[in-house]
Amino acid sequence: MRIHLIAVGRRMPAWVEAGYTEYARRLPAECVLSLTEIGAGRRTKGTDLRRLTEKEGEQMLAAVPRGARVIALDVGGRGWSTEQLAEQLRGWLAGGRDLALLVGGPEGLAPACLAAAGERWSLSPLTLPHPLVRVVLAEQIYRAWSLLAGHPYHR
Repeated sequence: MRIHLIAVGRRMPAWVEAGYTEYARRLPAECVLSLTEIGAGRRTKGTDLRRLTEKEGEQMLAAVPRGARVIALDVGGRGWSTEQLAEQLRGWLAGGRDLALLVGGPEGLAPACLAAAGERWSLSPLTLPHPLVRVVLAEQIYRAWSLLAGHPYHR
């Protein structure tokens, strides 16, 4: 199974790239995590943010691999403990379908992305900076995998 993290934003700070890469590379071949960056539209004083978010959403959905299960990262989604995430991961791995995790830009996800998602996942009720979400996602997926594998990382 491949997990495709599809996120709005490019040119992340070095600490984001290093953090994401560190956890993504730890995952085994049966649970590969890959990142697809969608360019964030230019936001100015007169920008139609609704239309901009819709355009970003169209690009995100176009990047979702055919047949992948789509999960929207959304503050209104369900929160999972690490143990619950591990059980979700167990189910995803057993299902054999690729997974696409959608992370929107500053305004969140387009309505089309939310509609395409089979479920919504909230990392926290806190508002997290979008670059940090990449690192947290990668670490939590690695932690969930390590829990399933009996690896000592999760204590």
